[in-house]
Amino acid sequence: MNHFAVPTREDVSPQNQALFDNLNGALGFVPNLYATIAYSGNALNNYLQLQHAKTSLSKKEKEVVNLVVSQVNECEYCLAAHTALGKMNGLTDGQILEIRQGSAGFHARLDALVKLTREITLHKGRIAEAHLAAFYAAGYTKESLVDVMVAIGDKVIMNYLHNLTQVPIDFPPAPRLTPVAA
Repeated sequence: MNHFAVPTREDVSPQNQALFDNLNGALGFVPNLYATIAYSGNALNNYLQLQHAKTSLSKKEKEVVNLVVSQVNECEYCLAAHTALGKMNGLTDGQILEIRQGSAGFHARLDALVKLTREITLHKGRIAEAHLAAFYAAGYTKESLVDVMVAIGDKVIMNYLHNLTQVPIDFPPAPRLTPVAA
């Protein structure tokens, strides 16, 4: 496994130094995974534009997608970050664990989103028609579907980057899932 050192502000391009300053101002720190993407002179800016682009999904729905994709991809960094962000966007600890296990019985619409996102991620977009029908029946639209795909792509980028680089996790660790009895 390749292990990367986390670049500091002085290690990155002037454009990325400005982005580090913005992140520091907004978050109080530069998350290690954001710093790592700054090895590229352009990728951090491109990624931040993607991450902050307009979407039909609510912040809570985006966190649902982030949690599901990160669980499927076994990204400990993103699970830690999105557990914290999920709580900031109204999810409880129990709801976050349920989402990571593949359902959201506490909310029918989010349950459809969890199940669709999980199937898309597990099967690389090749899903049964029933999953898509349930998503639409929950009130989502074709616009929602496209926005879910963009959110999945966003999270896959960071999941794979962390799984490749294994930079230190600088968020409180996400709880381990207890295996569900069959």
